[in-house]
Amino acid sequence: MDTTFQLPARLGEKPATTPSNPHTQLNQQSGDRAIIESVTRWAFTTLPKAEEQPTRISVPGARAICLKREFPIVNQDAFMADREFAHFHPGSDGSMHLGLPMADAGEVVEKGWGELHPVVRKGWLPANFVMVYAPRNEAEAEVLKKIIYRSYQFATGEISGN
Repeated sequence: MDTTFQLPARLGEKPATTPSNPHTQLNQQSGDRAIIESVTRWAFTTLPKAEEQPTRISVPGARAICLKREFPIVNQDAFMADREFAHFHPGSDGSMHLGLPMADAGEVVEKGWGELHPVVRKGWLPANFVMVYAPRNEAEAEVLKKIIYRSYQFATGEISGN
């Protein structure tokens, strides 16, 4: 079990995002949609205890990563709605929301890869739910995969929320 989670610092300024729902990324997306499509394909074909479902909490067209029904929910704080622990935003947005252990959510924000979901400040979601910004290139796509995998480990109970 990997207990370390260290990310490099994201280069550049923070992208602009909307301050409320729907929480979307407004700029700094890659002009190459194949980059985010490769990440979504990886997520839906590589994580054996997860499956794609329509989102239960995001905007229409968002693609949710959900824990399959045959696996128990160990860390309730890993999930936004039912068994949905992450979702990709549709269209040109390219960002996503996911649940992470608290320390890992802090690492994502501190290193510039994402920000807390605005509804966290309203108390509607725990402070471990973050938006992860759209990857601008292949190197950033690899970091996004690492973050998604960590969310998957949290959702499957491989790591705890502490």
